[in-house]
Amino acid sequence: MKKIIIALAAMLLAACAAQEETVTKDEAQAVRDFIAVRELGDVDKLHSTDDDHWYELDASFIIYETRREVFLVEFSRACHELSQQQVVADRRWDRNTVRARFDTIRGCRIGKIFPLTVGEVEELMALGESPGSRN
Repeated sequence: MKKIIIALAAMLLAACAAQEETVTKDEAQAVRDFIAVRELGDVDKLHSTDDDHWYELDASFIIYETRREVFLVEFSRACHELSQQQVVADRRWDRNTVRARFDTIRGCRIGKIFPLTVGEVEELMALGESPGSRN
C-alpha cells in the first residue's frame, strides 16, 4: 500500500512540474517571437548604476531599467534564482557595465541584451499581463 501511495505522489509531482515547465516555455516563446517580429538587435553591454531595477517577465527574460535606458535581458538558461529569496552574488568584469555572455544577474549568465523603446516595454509587459518581481 505504501508503494502505491508513493508512486501516486511521485506521478502527481511529475505532472505538476511538467505543467509549470510548459507555461514557462510558452511565455519565453512569446518573448522570442516579439524579438523576431520587432527584429530587435542585441548589444554587447549596458551601463549600470546602483539605482537600476529589473522586472521578471519569466525565468528566461527580464526587463532591465537604468536611469536613461531600458533593456530586455535574455539569460543563457532559465533563471529560477530570480524568484528565490537567496541572493546569489553577481559576477561583473567592470563595476559600471553589464556585459552579455560574461556577467550574471542573481548568478545566472546573461545571454543577450536588447535595447527597448517605451512602446516595446509596454508591449512586453502586456504579454505577461502582470510583471513578476521588481528588484
